[in-house]
Amino acid sequence: MPSGNKGKNRSGGSLSLKTSNKIVRKQLYVKQKKEQGKERHEERHRRRKEEAKDPKLREERLANNQPLTIERKRVWDDVDDDSLGVAVDVAELKRRRLEKEEAEAARLADGVTEEDEEKDDDADSMLDSDEEGDDDDEDAEERIERLRQERAQRKPSIAPSTTSTNLDMTPDSLTRQFPNLFNEEPPVDPKILVTTHLNGTIHKEAEDIAAIFPNSTYIRRSAHAYGHKYSVREIAKFAKNRGYTILMIVGEDLKKPSSLTVIHLNGEDVAPGPSLTYTIRNYLPGKALLGHGNPTNHYPELLLNGFKTPLGILAAKSMHTMFPPRPELSGRQVVTLHNQRDYIFFRRHRYVFREARTTEKNVVTAEGKEMEGMQGIRAGLQEIGPRFTLKLRRVDKGIGRAGSEGEDALKWEWKAKMEKVRTRFNL
Repeated sequence: MPSGNKGKNRSGGSLSLKTSNKIVRKQLYVKQKKEQGKERHEERHRRRKEEAKDPKLREERLANNQPLTIERKRVWDDVDDDSLGVAVDVAELKRRRLEKEEAEAARLADGVTEEDEEKDDDADSMLDSDEEGDDDDEDAEERIERLRQERAQRKPSIAPSTTSTNLDMTPDSLTRQFPNLFNEEPPVDPKILVTTHLNGTIHKEAEDIAAIFPNSTYIRRSAHAYGHKYSVREIAKFAKNRGYTILMIVGEDLKKPSSLTVIHLNGEDVAPGPSLTYTIRNYLPGKALLGHGNPTNHYPELLLNGFKTPLGILAAKSMHTMFPPRPELSGRQVVTLHNQRDYIFFRRHRYVFREARTTEKNVVTAEGKEMEGMQGIRAGLQEIGPRFTLKLRRVDKGIGRAGSEGEDALKWEWKAKMEKVRTRFNL
């Protein structure tokens, strides 16, 4: 029979595991933790002294100690395509195409074709070129260098923690598919009709959602046993004839908002569409927020962050058309739609500028330097609500799934297999 005292001969990496005595093991563990803490303290003290002498060491350490999050490990599709469902950075793709066009224009200006470049690959350019050719080469190089310097002189965003969506980077494929949504005409003031599904019961929540968007009207859906139950296409037709630009349908599950369908009605003699269907998660009314504020009738400012792909640009443009293009700054209200890992976080705040307290530090940039003109100023936020999270599920050509016709009726649809690779995102 083996001996009952099995812990005496145990060995491990920690000193606290080399004895079977519980009290001694505890003492060894405390001693080991103190030694480790002392070593870390001495290391930090030594590093602080070295960085005080050479500030570049601190910059290198901070640059190397970037946390490896899922967003930093995000993968992109290595294709030259900007259609819906392709995970490409629209801004980066457009930048590459612009550089390619500039290089092609510079080559054509020099009178050099691709066939000439292939023929002259083995030839010595110093012997085959004349003085005029050298001058043209220098002019082309100077022109390309000037364009690069102009791009490099663009000032970075003052808010490096978020990525503001640039709707000017809209790819041509979206303009061709949705010409009524992406056009060069000045945006019109939206007029939104909000309703629910048949037999809806979340009237208070739907009214709160309708209050977010200016110039919106909430109408209850008929649920009478002998009343005519209008379909979504009939409601869209009536709303379009009465000057409404967008129809929103709020769905419910367990007496809470669960879905949101946005249907763009467009102008006269134009078929309605597209329709974007979202699911709503973590809905929290404004009154449930601690220290919440009350909204006013001012047109809010709109912030669209983190929309990079063609599908993200489409969702951002759809949200952009639901707010008037001229915010009223006197109301100091701001609506934020922040996309992160394909989840769109909706927040509504009121802000105020105040003097900084003595215990508060000045605002710094991404490099750790104090921002000019922001000394002694702080921005206070008060959330108004409601608060919820959206996730895009489907994009239809016409009025929802039933009202879309043709081969391209379904533009995009979320499927479970899309989340198999956790570092690939659609928005």
